[in-house]
Amino acid sequence: MNVFLWILQVLLAIHTLMGAVWKFSNSEQTVPSLKALPHGMWLTMGALEILCAVCFVLPAINKKMGFLVPIAALFIVAEMLFLCGFHIFSGEVNSQWIYWVVVAIICGFLAYSRFVLKPI
Repeated sequence: MNVFLWILQVLLAIHTLMGAVWKFSNSEQTVPSLKALPHGMWLTMGALEILCAVCFVLPAINKKMGFLVPIAALFIVAEMLFLCGFHIFSGEVNSQWIYWVVVAIICGFLAYSRFVLKPI
């Protein structure tokens, strides 16, 4: 189980880092449903995603930092659900929100696993 969780953490770190890079290289105006987001908030979300990506892999270097993994995962859950809600309430009819829900579920599983099942 621990190996599976580490693989999941590394994959989520890569995914989160790629999302942050995308946020810095593209405007929120790229996604029609997110046009109402302030640009500063968009960039802040990208910076926090970089921080979360670091928190996912930091326990590999220092085991005492293991408490950061579930915190970072819960932040990503909150961000994905925020984007999902923002997208749905904007009136967009496409299924992009399903991707955000799947990422939120995976991060929620990781947070639960690292809090309860197999802490680092």
